[in-house]
Parts: sequence; C-alpha cells; structure tokens
Amino acid sequence: MKLLVFHIGQDRYGLRLGAVQRVLPLLDLKRLPLAPPAVAGLMNLHGRSVPVIDLARLGGGAASAEHVDTRIVLVDYTTPEGDVHTLGLLAERVLGVQDVAERALADSGVQAAPFLGDVAGDSAGIVQLVEPERLLPPDLRAALFQASAGASAP
Repeated sequence: MKLLVFHIGQDRYGLRLGAVQRVLPLLDLKRLPLAPPAVAGLMNLHGRSVPVIDLARLGGGAASAEHVDTRIVLVDYTTPEGDVHTLGLLAERVLGVQDVAERALADSGVQAAPFLGDVAGDSAGIVQLVEPERLLPPDLRAALFQASAGASAP
C-alpha cells in the first residue's frame, strides 16, 4: 500500500494515498477568531472555503512548525452521517510517498488519539496511519460543517 508520509514533530505518520485528493504548498490561511485550537484556518480552494486542521494541535501538541516542506494535504472527510467534505490537513515536513506492505501493519496497542491507526516499522523507525474518517470529534465536526450540514461537497 502507498502512504503519503509526513512528520508531526519528530514522529512519522502516513495517510493512505487513496484518501489524498492532492497536496498543496503552505498557503496563507484566514484565521478564525474563537475557533478551536486545532483549526489552523480557512483556505480558498477555487472560490470555496475549506477548513484546515493542524494535526499537531489535534493531537494535543503545540502548533505545527512551518518548514519549507510543510504542506496542506486535502482529503475527503466523510461524516458518520455519510456527508463528504473537503478537509485540509496541515502536515509538517512532508516526506513523500512510501510503500508499506499490508502485512507489516500492526495494531499500535495504544488508543491515545482516536484518529491514529495501525503502525509499521522500517529502517527509519515507526510510521503510524492517520484515519481521516476518525479525525474530527463531534464538537469540532459540528463547528466546521454546521453551515453545510447535510450537504455534500461538489
């Protein structure tokens, strides 16, 4: 399986390539006053506002550091109700695409963050899967998508 591999702090994470719409350079984001800390802001995607989540903040850490290879990864986020929304993920130091054998994946044994999945080890250490459908807790999902509740992204 192919993963888009990136860092959050010193740790490596991966998104299944099939979940990724595209990868964009770090853009200027519209900051949102009083937004939850995990919300990095809004980006303009061809005239449409797309919320961007800071994965480091979502995991309880400090805000993502900006590096030359920091990117916004666009994914299709599917709500439990089946609505699909485009969601931006702020990812520090995107490393690129890496092959990981399905058989190399194992349960991490830790349930610290619900959006983190299986892990695989390689010569560079451990990479842990990020599961987009489990990214947003109900309160954050409601804050981001309340205006378009029940509507699917075009």
